[in-house]
Parts: sequence; structure tokens; C-alpha cells
Amino acid sequence: MDRDTSLFSGRPSELIGRQVAGYRIEQEIGRGGMAVVYRARDVRLDRTVALKLLAPELARNDTFRRRFTHESRTAAAIDHPHIVPVYEADETDGVLYIAMRYVSGSDLRHLLDLQGPLPPPTALRIAVQVASALDAAHEHGLVHRDVKPGNILVARGTDSDHPEHVYLTDFGLTKKSLSLTGFTTVGQFVGTLDYVAPEQISGKPVDARCDVYGFACVVYECLAGHPPFQRDEDMALLWAHQYDEPPPLTEERTDLAPTVDAVFAMALAKSPDDRHDSCLGFVADLRAAVAGEAATRRTPTQAGLRAAGVPKEPAKGAPKPPPRWAEPVFRR
Repeated sequence: MDRDTSLFSGRPSELIGRQVAGYRIEQEIGRGGMAVVYRARDVRLDRTVALKLLAPELARNDTFRRRFTHESRTAAAIDHPHIVPVYEADETDGVLYIAMRYVSGSDLRHLLDLQGPLPPPTALRIAVQVASALDAAHEHGLVHRDVKPGNILVARGTDSDHPEHVYLTDFGLTKKSLSLTGFTTVGQFVGTLDYVAPEQISGKPVDARCDVYGFACVVYECLAGHPPFQRDEDMALLWAHQYDEPPPLTEERTDLAPTVDAVFAMALAKSPDDRHDSCLGFVADLRAAVAGEAATRRTPTQAGLRAAGVPKEPAKGAPKPPPRWAEPVFRR
């Protein structure tokens, strides 16, 4: 396979039936701006895999290649039931590739498009599996940066008590390598706008709390049928993530307790310091709120309570807070 292959040309792939690094390509199953994913056959071990081929220009970036190697090994070392295992990551004929477990089934994007808002028990079953995967990755120093329904695979579960088995895929093997922030060296944004954290937009260094924000956007969509912020223009959407408060979920889901809004307001706080410390912590608070119980992991901050419509109790003699129009505005 040479460097001028038409992997990202948008034309039907010419690789079907060909062998790449010991994998016989069978069918294209997904593509993005930096990679194409195929169902392929491992001819050495006679098993089906998902083979991700990265854009050829990435292999020509020495810094990217070094980080790709390091982070691929880190991801491969994570043994977690809800993270798609990485079998191999290497380079062949100038193209970087990753071979992963092939998961039959669908993804959360397809499920939401088909069913719309999910019942709270279903949303929580899916959320706790994704949260455990994200927290496990964070313990290994990996930040996903692009948590979205399309990166959450939903396979058949084991029994009626566990009807879904969820896998998180597409960890930051490419996104983290391109930059320490949410942008590439040429200013291209890395991430999906519906689920992007404010610090990614502003180009600040990110950590695990960036994934807490993106994950909370996904869980919000599971319950509402749409992400927390909906705007017609990309710039308006980026602005909303940075400066607008998320609309209370209970305005649409009147079956949920008002405390749910406070939990989401905390997870979607503009400052990472005001968010939950972990994804499982967020899910624990959400589960308690759905059950009508008090949150046990962390008490929502005053900022989170105000965003949920709960006024702050001022101390006696304390000055009144400034009006909303006096808050800082967007700065370049």
C-alpha cells in the first residue's frame, strides 16, 4: 500500500480484498477526517478485527509517530471489560494502523436516532459502563477528548438484567498525539462540537475533567434526545459551551426530580474545578438524583446550584452579586 492511497478521498475504497500488514480487508465500517476503519481478517490468527488506518500524512510527522507508539502501548495495556482491546499498532508502507477487537452490534448514535430519549434505567445502565471505562483510562493517563455517541458501541448483553454490553472506543491515540489541547498544530479543532469542553475550545491543556464534560453531554442527550446545547451556527455552539448555562433537563423530562438539574449543572460547569472529579462520581450523583435521593459523591457547587435555578443564600450583610450582564464576555 503506497502513500497516495485514496483512503480519505470519499470514493469507494480500492482496498477491499487486499491484505494490509497481515490483515485481509473485508468491508469499510466507518471513516472520519483522520482515519478509516475496516472489518478485516487476521490471517495469522484467523479472527475478525477492526482495522483502523490513519491518514498517511500523520505517519510523516515524527512527533506524532512517537506519541502514537507510546499511547498505543498504553491503551493496549488497559484490560477493561468496557474498553475495546487494542491488539496491535504499527506502521506499514508509510501508513499507521491499529488492530482492535471487532464488536458486532450498533453504536449509541444509531440507538438514539432509532429510539429517541432513553428510559432512565437504560440510560444509567449505559452510562455506568462508559464511566467505568473512562475512569480506567484516566488512571492510565489517557484522556479520550472525543466522547460522543458514535464512539460508544452497544452490543448484546448477557441476560435480562444486563441487556446491553457497552464498549468505549476510539481513545485519544490520534487526538492526544496531535496536541496537548483540543487543537492540532495547524489550528484544526479535534473533537465533536456537540460534546466539547470549554477548555478544549479555548485551547487550554486538558485533563480527565474534559471527559467528564463530554460524557455528561452524552448522558444528557440519552435522556433528552438531543445534546444540552443546540445552535444553528458552529460559532454560536462554541460560545454556548463556554458561556451559556445548560437548559434544565427537567423542562423536557418532567418525570425526573429537580435535583437531576443540579447534577448536570455541576458536570457541565464551565470551570473543570467545579465539575465532578470522576465520571463514576457523576453517574453516582445522577443515579441518586433519579431515585430522589441526595447526592452522595459530592455536593453540587454554588455555581452548579445557580445554573440549576437554585438561588444562593447570601450571608448577612454581604453585597449583592453583579447582574448577569456584568459577567465577562468572550475574549479571543
